[in-house]
Amino acid sequence: MKKTHNGEWIWALLISLVTALLIVVPFFVLGNASGHDFAFHASSWLDAAGQWKEGILFPRWTEWANHGFGEPRFIFYPPASWILGAALGSLLPWNAVPAVFIVLAQTLAGVFAFALARAATSRNGALFGAACYAANPYALLVVYMRSDFAEQLAAAFFPLLLLLALRVCGFVRAKTSEDTRHSVEPPGIGRCDSAPPPSTNEPRDMAWFGAVFALVWLSNAPAGVMASYTVALLFAWALWREKSLWPAWRGAAGLLLGFGLTAFYLLPAAYEQRWVNIEQALSTGLEPAQNFLYTATLDPEHNLFNWIASSAAIFLTVVTGIAAILSRRKIAAAPPARSAVTPREDRRADLGAAVLLVAAAATFFMLRLADILWRVLPKLRFVQFPWRWMAMLAVAYAFFLSCAFGRARRKWIFMAVVAAFSMATAALLVEQTWWDTEDIPTLRAAIADGRGFDGTDEYDPVGDDHYDLPAKSQDATILNAEDADDPPPEASVHIETWTATDKRLRVSSPEASRLALRLLNYPAWRVEVNGNSVTPEQPDGTAQMLVPLAPGSSEIRVHFVMTKDRQAGAAITALSLLAAIALLLSVRRQR
Repeated sequence: MKKTHNGEWIWALLISLVTALLIVVPFFVLGNASGHDFAFHASSWLDAAGQWKEGILFPRWTEWANHGFGEPRFIFYPPASWILGAALGSLLPWNAVPAVFIVLAQTLAGVFAFALARAATSRNGALFGAACYAANPYALLVVYMRSDFAEQLAAAFFPLLLLLALRVCGFVRAKTSEDTRHSVEPPGIGRCDSAPPPSTNEPRDMAWFGAVFALVWLSNAPAGVMASYTVALLFAWALWREKSLWPAWRGAAGLLLGFGLTAFYLLPAAYEQRWVNIEQALSTGLEPAQNFLYTATLDPEHNLFNWIASSAAIFLTVVTGIAAILSRRKIAAAPPARSAVTPREDRRADLGAAVLLVAAAATFFMLRLADILWRVLPKLRFVQFPWRWMAMLAVAYAFFLSCAFGRARRKWIFMAVVAAFSMATAALLVEQTWWDTEDIPTLRAAIADGRGFDGTDEYDPVGDDHYDLPAKSQDATILNAEDADDPPPEASVHIETWTATDKRLRVSSPEASRLALRLLNYPAWRVEVNGNSVTPEQPDGTAQMLVPLAPGSSEIRVHFVMTKDRQAGAAITALSLLAAIALLLSVRRQR
């Protein structure tokens, strides 16, 4: 039995990998798909990899943003995707990184979709579902037109997150040795079963749920918001369905653990929002009200993309509904795993209902009918685009297709129809996107010659307009002590150290002056002149750092310090990690 079980996973891995490789076939012919967010992610990878060479293992300040003036992007943007991209770029040719990233993410997506589907259907059906999720229409939209690598990585974990949430609720449990002795088919990762999960499994389920929930948040913040509302809905439904508080208590504990594991990122990102223009994330074109399905604006390009995304959402909704109808009898009437299990005790129907509830909620959030919820639910508006809920709908799409496939008599016809629609969708998106092989080389050249790259509106420090910053500037420039048209004093400037988080200079000036640094002022920067802390100034219109200097020789150090919010976040994460390990070890002790 164990050999057969391992064989299932090998097949799931191979099918997911082959599907992911088929997705990136156009990359070998046309170059990289240069979607909406490609430059943002590629520049983050390059900047992080460059800081690793400087010995900065966990970057917080993006050195080359705003043409070398920098920005606190790495504090606010979740770290998983830019760490993975930088790691791949450190090992592979940079132009190959996007395709390899996509293959890794979509392979994981397929394997995790197999795990969810295997809890409700046969091995072949779950394998079909793995391929469907790896190449679902929204994934293709993200790969070819969006180039949002962080969202793609987060979506890969969605099926596993739902599976673990359902295990915490008690609707799915892991296979046990007892199942193996009585099972007549190859076992899977999870199976709808007669009784609630044994008490020895509950701590482990909560620990793994919290870990995967944290991974979603550490991959993409909008995906984290969607995941939070989705699992909260599942736990509320389980509370109503079971007429018991235990699913809600277990779910709340898992969520608390997950948020604790992300605290090293989430707490500073939440606290330091007051130091940047975070509301720019909801500027014109990025507001939810402008991105409901088939919403028209004055921007033709925006309308074209919204039409394509809306059509993909309608396709996903319709196919999910049809597949749910076809598979309903398969889920509700599937034979139990053991002869002693009664139809009432079989939880397959609950699993199907839970996934259908997720699909309905995701569809509703994409419609203008949900506008009031987008306005009142905390942080939901920062998801920005209602069509992003397709990422959650795609999980139900693959799940119900796998169940329907398991029920179909002529499986090859079923497979051919789904494959044809997937290939047609891919062909349309490949035709609509922009292909380029020079994006990453251009960014690398800009960093090499000191020009850097554009910054991000929402991560711009308060008081700065990064569009007014010069595209080319010296690292340090002497200015008059006060704003005046007189020439600056004759002074010598010697730069001893200039890294992303540590700047050390020596200045000798016969009179009072100011030192203008190619650096944006931000509260996490600590400025010292001759060992004494000073408060930097900044000119009108930008947040460029100006350091006041007295006559004579001055030693200046500017370094990025560990703020109290980051210290608190790191401490909470460490405690949460210890709690997760304790939960896992407690299961072993009980056994």
